[in-house]
Amino acid sequence: MGHAGDLTGQAGERPMTTIFEQPSPWQRTRRMLTDFDPVLLGAMLVLAAIGLVAMYSAGFDHGTRFADHGRNMALGLALVLLVAQVPPHKIERFAVPLYAAGLALLVAVALFGITRKGATRWLNVGIVIQPSEIMKIAMPLMLAWWFQKREGHLRAADHLVAALLLVLPVLLIVRQPDLGTALLVLASGLYILFFAGLSWRLVLPLALLAAGGIVALVLAQDTLCEGGLRWPLLREYQQHRICTLLDPARDPLGKGFHILQGQIAIGSGGLAGKGFMQGTQTHLEFIPERTTDFIFAAFCEEFGFVGVAVLLVAFSVLVLRGLAIAADAPTVFSRLLAAAVTMGIFTYAFVNMGMVSGILPVVGVPLPFVSYGGTAMVMLGLGLGILMSVARSRQLMRS
Repeated sequence: MGHAGDLTGQAGERPMTTIFEQPSPWQRTRRMLTDFDPVLLGAMLVLAAIGLVAMYSAGFDHGTRFADHGRNMALGLALVLLVAQVPPHKIERFAVPLYAAGLALLVAVALFGITRKGATRWLNVGIVIQPSEIMKIAMPLMLAWWFQKREGHLRAADHLVAALLLVLPVLLIVRQPDLGTALLVLASGLYILFFAGLSWRLVLPLALLAAGGIVALVLAQDTLCEGGLRWPLLREYQQHRICTLLDPARDPLGKGFHILQGQIAIGSGGLAGKGFMQGTQTHLEFIPERTTDFIFAAFCEEFGFVGVAVLLVAFSVLVLRGLAIAADAPTVFSRLLAAAVTMGIFTYAFVNMGMVSGILPVVGVPLPFVSYGGTAMVMLGLGLGILMSVARSRQLMRS
């Protein structure tokens, strides 16, 4: 048998203690700045660089657009940095309050909002804000929170509740009217419903119905656009947008001007483009809204197919990496939220390029990283920060 000293150490010696060193401020700062998903960060930086180059040319004679765009981008990247430090379970706490606040603000807009150009979309709360933008983040947060709470005992009724949470703000946004934003908010919610396990027996009939509606619209476009039939649920300007999409040559100097000039700019870029700052459509001001909605056309004209290929590859890498992060997320909330954020970025890019190319109606959707706009850049920074937070949470669990 051993002696007591064998267990406690030799007499007179101090017991051994373990010392934990606290990281220095520099170590904490370095970890905060470097502990990011490298693939996602690389795609973001490439897209940011493309955005700055495109804005410098498109906004060269457009006041302070380039400087403002650089400031907005710096703000967006700062938000990515800050939000990435917040664990997903803490982000989850903001879901219900943010959704409730966004819904209350939408109701306030309906009651006493500011009307501009026939649309009531803004609210003065000391500063003028557009509450519908809040729902682009609040909606996926709320639905991801809801399905997280129902984990393990999800029923068909839970999908119905989620659909009601989605439809209510969408209807308030449609009423403003702001069909483009309403469709984007609707898409963010539908992505959550799909990834939460919505049955294909519900998805497939809706997809077939939408496809049938598009075919019927194309076949009956002459009757519809000449005023022979009445359009349900659509305002006059929305009807004109659809008719212009189907045949922009109906009014080449009026409602079809945007699409036709965008197509001319895209086609004139050719393989390698006309060169940086050499776009004639851009600098002779034939492209409308060349720093916002139609900046993709200006980029195509100056950088051609090669430049567009780089842009598409960068977006593809970001989206594929985002979906991989979502698939590897540790909780239902983080998985659904990461997937919705990623698909939201894809939707923005697809809709913007589609409307500029003439395959989708013009709905005023910015191209992420590239189009001018402070609110859009803030929302993008929040979304990418959430995506980075999910990626970092998985890395910390593995380590």
